[in-house]
Amino acid sequence: MPWPATARYDLEAAPGSLGLVQDLLNTISAGAPREPDLLQDIEAAQTWVNEATARWSEGVGQAVPDIILDAESLTELRSFRDDLQALVALGPDAAQDAEEPVPVLHTATAALQLGQDGLVRLEPRGTGWRRLAALVVAAAFEGQRADTRRRLKTCRNPRCKVAFFDRSRNNSGVWHDVKTCGNTANLRAYRARRRATGQA
Repeated sequence: MPWPATARYDLEAAPGSLGLVQDLLNTISAGAPREPDLLQDIEAAQTWVNEATARWSEGVGQAVPDIILDAESLTELRSFRDDLQALVALGPDAAQDAEEPVPVLHTATAALQLGQDGLVRLEPRGTGWRRLAALVVAAAFEGQRADTRRRLKTCRNPRCKVAFFDRSRNNSGVWHDVKTCGNTANLRAYRARRRATGQA
């Protein structure tokens, strides 16, 4: 089962539960032609939540969490997505470069449960968007521990911002799709240089 938001942009998903973080980021309206914002209204958002949590459940082997959104939850979920997008756009080294303690943007609650099979599982707490946020924050934390989180990026094209998992050897990718966003940006820069040279 594909991640519903990421599949719209024909991208390979991030590994493991980090795919949930990427999928939330990719609920934005982007692409050419533009895909709709999957968090634009309750119906679309609930459909995405149901599909994304089913995909998460399939990947981690846990039950699908029951997450029901209302109008207030949807506003909070959009705000959470926007904050997460801004952090991913800063890059993984932003926290290391900070000279002062980094303020907390969001707190999510979860319980660690030890099963009879000997495995420790994370059980998200809360209701509505907070339960989903717990899953997303836990997935981002797992990505940090596995050193894969630093490869989750947003496209450098300011008109795009699609989240992609950089599979380049040296983690140097900046475009979600070089053919569309990369070529467009390079052509724009080339034309700007020609204009500057012509004016000089």
